[in-house]
Amino acid sequence: MAEHAISTLKKRLLMRKWRWHPLWLAVPGLVFLAIFLAWPTLKLMLLSFQDSDGHFSLAVWRQMFGAGIYVKVTLNTFSIALQTTLACLLVGYPVAYWLSQRSENTRRRLMWLILLPFWTSALLKNFAWLVLLSRRGILSEILMSMGADQPLNVLYTRGAVVFAMAHSMLPLAIITMLPTMTGIDNGLLRAGYTLGASRAQSFWRIFFPLSMPGVVAACLLIFIGSLGFFITPALLGSPQDSVIGQLLITQVQQLLNWRLAGAVAMLLLITTLIVCLCYDKLFGMSAISGGEGHASGKRVRLVGYAVTATAAKVTDWLSAGLRFIPGAPGVGWLLPLFSILVIVVLISPVISFLPMAFSSSSFLQFPPPGFSLRWMETYLQSPIWTGATVRSFGIALVTGSLAVIISGVAAFGLARHHGKSGSLVVMAFLLPMIIPNIVTAVSLFYLFAGLGLVGSDVGIILGHTVMAIPVVFIIILTTFKGYDWRLDQAASTLGANRWRVIREITLPLIKSSVLAAFIFGFLNSFEELTVALFVGGGVKQTLPKQMWDDVLLSVTPTLAAASVIILSIVTLLFIIAERSRRKADAL
Repeated sequence: MAEHAISTLKKRLLMRKWRWHPLWLAVPGLVFLAIFLAWPTLKLMLLSFQDSDGHFSLAVWRQMFGAGIYVKVTLNTFSIALQTTLACLLVGYPVAYWLSQRSENTRRRLMWLILLPFWTSALLKNFAWLVLLSRRGILSEILMSMGADQPLNVLYTRGAVVFAMAHSMLPLAIITMLPTMTGIDNGLLRAGYTLGASRAQSFWRIFFPLSMPGVVAACLLIFIGSLGFFITPALLGSPQDSVIGQLLITQVQQLLNWRLAGAVAMLLLITTLIVCLCYDKLFGMSAISGGEGHASGKRVRLVGYAVTATAAKVTDWLSAGLRFIPGAPGVGWLLPLFSILVIVVLISPVISFLPMAFSSSSFLQFPPPGFSLRWMETYLQSPIWTGATVRSFGIALVTGSLAVIISGVAAFGLARHHGKSGSLVVMAFLLPMIIPNIVTAVSLFYLFAGLGLVGSDVGIILGHTVMAIPVVFIIILTTFKGYDWRLDQAASTLGANRWRVIREITLPLIKSSVLAAFIFGFLNSFEELTVALFVGGGVKQTLPKQMWDDVLLSVTPTLAAASVIILSIVTLLFIIAERSRRKADAL
């Protein structure tokens, strides 16, 4: 009898533990991503293995690899993504290093300038470069005034595409590398000086190897993100520089060739996954997280040590050579000057729209010939522009709220869970960052076409929520990881039930981070174009979609007026988000 009672008690305890397992809180988010991300992506890719009658066929794949245009576009995409990654690394690493050596307050102010263009629409930045780099742009005017024979002619070239893509991805590279650099103990560098190492030797042999985890992560994110670009090549590139994203748009919107679109999407996704596996294999990303590195990773590190030792010697030789030149200045001013110039270039396309919005010219021109409010009045009096703005605002509000609810509940459960299975759930919530945006948008378009959600606000909201979940999830999960759970336990000990603890203890302490997460989710939706381009179906015009149409059709200074509205909203919300995050850090 006693054994039966003990057995029954154990079963009840086991059922209670299973019933209240923290990972259950992640189930709604996993189901949401399964329905609106995994399933439509898989469904679209499976079309590439079917013929018009639904039977198994490889005809589409033979067509894609048999036609030279598809192979060329694929190679262009990989080449541009690689060049963009290298450019971001070479430019971003010195800036991140310089920022890591600044005080906390100075670094925060400078990061605001770097992150502002990151949260500004890529469409706006690329169109600004279209104006600034044109034959009648300010750079051409400066060169002509300095005696140049002909205006600047860099638009519609591979260099312009790589430059603009690197400009868009550079803030991501900096903010990815910076936490690793700020976490390096400067005492290690002082120890190197004590042992006789020069500043160059200490940097290359100590600081640089320790910063490699951030560098590897930045390269991975930039390369994957660059594979899905289509706005920059479409605006600034030539037909010879077309990429996979443009090919997908053509196959879906113009030719309605879903099977070939599925093959292209599958190729892009498989490539992304292969890149992730190769980084783990070559650079030992598993060792970064605490596991043992692979043998090939060790060989790569040995080669890296040899390269850094050589770089240290070359730097010492150059420094020694400068000392023999009479009156030669030091080189300590070069890094601050370089970093400041990079920050100026980052914010230049963002602020260039301000004067153009109040131009008296009938076309976009920088600098404007005179002052006028006509284009701002045109924007405010246009039902098309104001309607698109209001719709974007409403969609972003709902998207930010949904993303916070889904991600917040899941992050709460993961923070209370301490098993290995939690890492798989985290990866699932980060999938929208791994799968290129263009693939997600096309997959959702295919799914919503059968559900009647194409051209609806609901469809756009669902797509935007999928895109916003990763950044919102990361912000809230990071907050919960640093949360003091003893406060909740103390409240429970004093008699508060679970819901009262959450309502009166947990939520008040994390509300600043939740607000910051909501704002970043809002911004992600407010400036998102890819989903609106496909799922909107040309019926529901969001502000980025209206701006895209204006770029393709008319290109009036009304676009600049709309850009000022966007910039104002982004700046205001970004300031609020940063202040909220500071309050959260203070807690």
